[in-house]
Amino acid sequence: MIKKLGIITALILCCFACGKSSDYVPNVSVNFQMALLNPALNALHNPGGAVIISGYGVAGLILFRRSGGGYAAYDRCSAYLPQNKSALILDNPTLTCTDPASGAKWLLEDGSPVKAPAIKSLKEYTVNVTNFEIFVSN
Repeated sequence: MIKKLGIITALILCCFACGKSSDYVPNVSVNFQMALLNPALNALHNPGGAVIISGYGVAGLILFRRSGGGYAAYDRCSAYLPQNKSALILDNPTLTCTDPASGAKWLLEDGSPVKAPAIKSLKEYTVNVTNFEIFVSN
């Protein structure tokens, strides 16, 4: 009887010890495609350029042109308290973005946090570029 009680207690503690699923930006289907010559993406013609695309991901997408010439795509939802679904804003210059609710800040080159209270990287999506079109998916 004591063994069974110990096992049940251990299982209950394991369940409560696990991190909350709300600590992460939710997984949603993303399938974005646009011609790179579209005027809405003009900022991506130069390294360090970034644009916001609404209607995709949890709070929209941030597309960024990396210094090496590649592209990055992040969910616009803040990685700090993502359950609040706070939409990030681009800083000027567009090398970083900020959560207006908390002041947390991330580097767009790799999505890493650069200012507290942020501790998790931004949620990144897969980017492919072919025939002058950009595709973002997960």
